[in-house]
Amino acid sequence: MNARNCRKCGKLFNYVSGPPICMACRDALEEKFHEVKAYIRDHANCTIPEVSEVCDVSQNQIQQWLKDERLQLAEGSGITLHCEKCGTAIYSGRFCEKCKSSMANQFSDSIRQPEEPKPAPKKDTRENPKMRFLG
Repeated sequence: MNARNCRKCGKLFNYVSGPPICMACRDALEEKFHEVKAYIRDHANCTIPEVSEVCDVSQNQIQQWLKDERLQLAEGSGITLHCEKCGTAIYSGRFCEKCKSSMANQFSDSIRQPEEPKPAPKKDTRENPKMRFLG
């Protein structure tokens, strides 16, 4: 059993996976997520500080939901995110599609099995390698 204290309320709980918060705090956070999602849907040009103030959620939490791709912004939104690799404007996540595919190709290239080297043909090291007959 892996018992931990909740980061939000301090209550002891049985930790399984995910963020180290108890089920009660996790349920409350999920309700806040749906509230933020509905607010962003209804107010397309809102900003993160505005959403944070209206919904009583920290700006860091909203940014985390955007990075985790749980929230996705509409085109023309007042909230701007940028690709962490190239700086292109994106609507959710951490990287643009171009950088994601580039990194996926690099990862697949790095785990590809190297080809076995072909054996070099054996060279005859004798002085005169021509056929000889014993007589």
